[in-house]
Amino acid sequence: MTINVLIEICVEKVAHAIAAENGGADRIELCSDLSSGGVTPSVALMRATREQVRIPIYGMIRPRAGNFIYSDSEFESMKREIQVAKEIGLDGVVLGLLDQTQGMHVDRERTSALVQYAHPLPVTFHRAFDLCADLNDALEAVIATGAIRILTSGGKSHAADGLTNLEHLVTTSAGRIGIMPGGGVRPENAEPILRRTRAREIHSSLDTSCTSPALFEVKVREFKVAIENLARSLG
Repeated sequence: MTINVLIEICVEKVAHAIAAENGGADRIELCSDLSSGGVTPSVALMRATREQVRIPIYGMIRPRAGNFIYSDSEFESMKREIQVAKEIGLDGVVLGLLDQTQGMHVDRERTSALVQYAHPLPVTFHRAFDLCADLNDALEAVIATGAIRILTSGGKSHAADGLTNLEHLVTTSAGRIGIMPGGGVRPENAEPILRRTRAREIHSSLDTSCTSPALFEVKVREFKVAIENLARSLG
């Protein structure tokens, strides 16, 4: 039996979102300023992408680059950005809030509030997770917020370097939340990532910011084929 692995592609332009869909992506993560790790896309970008792309789109909710410890005004800004995403018709949002009062950990209270505010849109907790001092505690905290998945590189800069932690997170989560490996994922390293973790979703930008839309479509298609071939071997 072939397993199914969902492919999420991160983009910052409409043309690349269209190319990702044409190349076989299953879902888009839409951001602006990917060079900084991604911030909330503009209203115009969200609307134009929604109008031209049929596959699910998750919008990044991050009011600025830098750390993930937000002021009250930034928290209110995130609520407004979520409301815009809902009104435009995006399919979900991506966010992450941390607290540094006793070491870096998930800001459970305010993340929970945003998850509730986003309802019925599902929420992915992004790679702010990887900055937490204790990934086990962070996992339980994110599960408690009601988010449905965690985008993570296993606490490392790249998912390929965090395989042991990723494998542990998938096992420990026990189906309570999705664990989606991301961070430097490419066709050539996707096999060990999926083989070790048995994750059912994978995330990559495939160097979207420095690739033409035509070439990007080819890259996404090649990635899709590689993942499908791997899924058959894992099944």
